[in-house]
Amino acid sequence: MRRGVLLYGPSGTGKTLLARAIAGEAGCSFLSCAASEFVELYVGVGPKRVRELFARARSLSPCIIFIDEIDGIGTKRQSQFSHMEGAGGDSEKTSTLNQLLTEMDGFSENQDIVVIAATNRPTLLDEALIRSGRFDTKIKIGLPSLHDRVGIMKIHMRNKKHNITEIMLGKVAEGTNGCNGADMENIINECAYVCVQKNRNTIEDDDLQEAFNKVANQRKFA
Repeated sequence: MRRGVLLYGPSGTGKTLLARAIAGEAGCSFLSCAASEFVELYVGVGPKRVRELFARARSLSPCIIFIDEIDGIGTKRQSQFSHMEGAGGDSEKTSTLNQLLTEMDGFSENQDIVVIAATNRPTLLDEALIRSGRFDTKIKIGLPSLHDRVGIMKIHMRNKKHNITEIMLGKVAEGTNGCNGADMENIINECAYVCVQKNRNTIEDDDLQEAFNKVANQRKFA
C-alpha cells in the first residue's frame, strides 16, 4: 500500500477538503495538522510532536494523516542553512523532517496509515521527502474550469433561498477565470450579504452581479 500522497497546486483549490473526502469515503480515522505546528523554538519539540502524531494514528488505524503546508518543515535541507536564521531553528526543522522520514519508513508499524500532504510550492521540497516509498504519489489540484466554477457556486447556494438563473451563473463564471474555489464561495456569501442589506429574503440575479462587481474590485480576476 502506498504510504504517502502529495497534493500540490494553488491555494484555495480544496486540497484539505479532498483529503477529508478521501478519509470519509474510506471510512477511516482522519488526523489533520499544519506543518508549522511541529516547529518550535525549543529543540526536540518538533520530533516529539511527529512521534506523538504517528503514535495516535497507529492507535486509530486505519487512519489518514493530513499535513497541510508540508513545505513548512520539508524544504530542501541544503538551502535551509543559507537563511538568515539562527542555527537552532534550522537544526530543529531538520530534526523534525528527519523524524517524519523515519516514521514514514516504519512500514511494518504503519501498514494501515497513509500520509497525505499538501503544498503550494512542491519545487521547494527535499528530495528525500518525495523519493520512492514516501511521497512518491503526486497529484496536481489545479484551478477550477468554467464548468467547475458554476458547480462550486451551486454547492454554496444550496442552503440559501434564491432565484438566480443559469444565465447569470454562467456570466459570473466566465468573468472569474483564474479564481479558486474559495473565491467562488466568497462571491456567493457576498451576494447573500447584499440581499440582506436590501431587506430581501431571496437572492436575485442583480445581487449576484453586485457581489461579483464588489469582489472583482478587490481582486483583479485574470
